[in-house]
Amino acid sequence: MANYRRCYIPGGSYFFTVVTERRAPILANDAARDLLRSAIRACQQQWPFAVDALVLLPDHLHAIWTLPPGDADYSKRWGFIKKYFTQHWLAVNGNEQPITLSKQRQRRRGVWQRRFWEHAIRDERDYARHLDYLHYNPVKHGLVASVTDWPYSSFHRFVTEGLYPAQWGSDIANQFDTFDGGE
Repeated sequence: MANYRRCYIPGGSYFFTVVTERRAPILANDAARDLLRSAIRACQQQWPFAVDALVLLPDHLHAIWTLPPGDADYSKRWGFIKKYFTQHWLAVNGNEQPITLSKQRQRRRGVWQRRFWEHAIRDERDYARHLDYLHYNPVKHGLVASVTDWPYSSFHRFVTEGLYPAQWGSDIANQFDTFDGGE
């Protein structure tokens, strides 16, 4: 396995992909979405950060965060969110995927994949590109025909704020084929 190094830029903006264990579609219900929202809010109370954009799909999510000046510890935040969600999910009898004995010895649960994918946003163009990818993702995965049809996305807030036209994404099929967003 390669010796992977994460990029930490204090006060930076980052694009993330976080995936459920074995891509189980556990995020496809209201209880899971509410728990994830609670986990993010609880984390923000301890370690502030802005959720610039988010799309929630049945088996993964994409997010863009901006951290406060002088702070680059997004790993601590994701660790907290995943742990909080897992504890509360299992407490309400949410299902988990079978895991190996090795993972059990490491005190892992079958809710989230161990790692996450991150990308440090370089400039405004890179930010816009990742924002578009994030919002177009439900169409890419065949969940809806139009971006506006997916309810679990910050896209609707961006439309309300006038940053996207309501029909954005309806005519840009295959634009993102060369950008995989960590999937």
